[in-house]
Amino acid sequence: MQVRKGSLPCVPSTQVITTSLVEEEKRVSVQLRNTDLQCVPSTQVVIAALNEEKGIGLTMSELNKTLKNPRILVVDGKSTDRTVEEAKSMGADVVVQDGVGKGDALAKAVENLDSACDYVTITDADYTYPAEYVPEMIHILEENPDVGMVCGNRFNGYLDLKGLNGIFYLGNRLIAFTHNFLNGVQLADPLTGLRVVRAEIFRNWKVKSKGFDVEVELNHHVERSGFCIVEIPIEYRERLGEKKLGVRHGAEILRRIMLEATY
Repeated sequence: MQVRKGSLPCVPSTQVITTSLVEEEKRVSVQLRNTDLQCVPSTQVVIAALNEEKGIGLTMSELNKTLKNPRILVVDGKSTDRTVEEAKSMGADVVVQDGVGKGDALAKAVENLDSACDYVTITDADYTYPAEYVPEMIHILEENPDVGMVCGNRFNGYLDLKGLNGIFYLGNRLIAFTHNFLNGVQLADPLTGLRVVRAEIFRNWKVKSKGFDVEVELNHHVERSGFCIVEIPIEYRERLGEKKLGVRHGAEILRRIMLEATY
């Protein structure tokens, strides 16, 4: 893979947009969100879902409105509620994952990715991540060929403590510190669920993770592919439905951080 350099300054593999640029980011964001999106490059949305009937309809409605009805691939983890019915009623392509866990779901998404798409948007099914930031994220990738992935940073500028509070906030901060210290991929929010990644990078990903440690693995996959990662500040809403991530998953994520550090 040939990577063109020079259009975007970045610390070895990652650039973080700091709070000093928040006002400028807001101005640019408003401009981009008000832009006619008919010319947005081909983008496929990937959503891993398990019993998310409360949030998936609103999530997809917002995505359809913002991105002008993109192709949406929902990877279902054998839901026992109406998640699949809701997704199909909103126009999604639905496939059922083979195993369990978010990592297994994203591996299934790699297998079923649209061969014509330019970018892959990854988001959650629980309505926590506003779709309004996705056009801005795509624009950054379009303008900067050195950037391989743009991530939504929940901890920079717009944090809503109702959406991420208590032990989960502290756990994310601890994991971020460990991730950056051991792995050298400097991200303020390495576990964010909102990402836009170049399709070529996503297609070439051999997913090893099975669970919520998959975000750590993807960070390293992008970096090892020779690209930078950019973060932008985003709002984060309180989820709809039952929370899946528990304290026990923290050990799984920390283990993945250490494994990636040895490669």
